[in-house]
Amino acid sequence: METIIVQDTDKTVLEVITIALEMENFKVHPIKDFDEDFLGLIEQVRPHVVVLDYRLTGYRCLEVLKNIKTKYPHLPVIATSCNSNIHQEYSQLGFDGYIAKPFDLDLLYRILRKHIPKPADRSA
Repeated sequence: METIIVQDTDKTVLEVITIALEMENFKVHPIKDFDEDFLGLIEQVRPHVVVLDYRLTGYRCLEVLKNIKTKYPHLPVIATSCNSNIHQEYSQLGFDGYIAKPFDLDLLYRILRKHIPKPADRSA
């Protein structure tokens, strides 16, 4: 089962993303704040992708991103943001992809599957 760490400062958004991803058979570790020990959590759960909420200032998010990429350079980290220019900035900031808010769940699944290929159908 693919594992995703999802961080979002909005409790409602975090709940919706968690439910939506669990419905798609992802194992989700939701995090509300950046106070968590992200590197310790990554070491513990070994996610396939990390999704971070990049807010208008984004300083704490970028600090966490830098720490993740320093220790786990090949771990995909996706930004979610309502910033109107996130599509221009995400790769310059070090993210592997972005999801603009508000987003459609199908878009969320497509972007995550870009970084986590769907397992082959084992029933065939």
